[in-house]
Amino acid sequence: MDAIDREILSLLHDDGRATMTQVAGKVGLSLSACHRRFRDLETSGVIQGFRAELDFEKLGKPFEALVFVTMEAGNHAAMTAFEEAAMQVPQIVQAQRLFGAPDYQLYVATASKQTYQELYDSTLLQLPGVRRMTSTLIMKTVVAHRAPL
Repeated sequence: MDAIDREILSLLHDDGRATMTQVAGKVGLSLSACHRRFRDLETSGVIQGFRAELDFEKLGKPFEALVFVTMEAGNHAAMTAFEEAAMQVPQIVQAQRLFGAPDYQLYVATASKQTYQELYDSTLLQLPGVRRMTSTLIMKTVVAHRAPL
């Protein structure tokens, strides 16, 4: 990957709707050369797809929390059961397994403090293998989805 590939990635990261003609013009390549680089980036797995960035507040889900999960056991079966169950909870909009403690970080979006509390009590605490959960509320997003180029 060279500087031109990084520039293509940066442009597409900032505007996933940019046409190849626009990208080619901005990076100084012919359309066919830009297409070839784009296909190579897709084939190698650097570009994994495109998606819409959603505004949770406008979707009626302005209450955002980070939930840190500590598991009872660290074995494969416990982790797999937890991960499969977490994938079924639509309010969990992102989940990461972490090194060290805690074991997981969940990003949760709900309509209100009350709906979050209900979700926490009825669903999150019931996920398999959970020993402890702690939450922190998101005050403001300072950097979101920046490309690490």
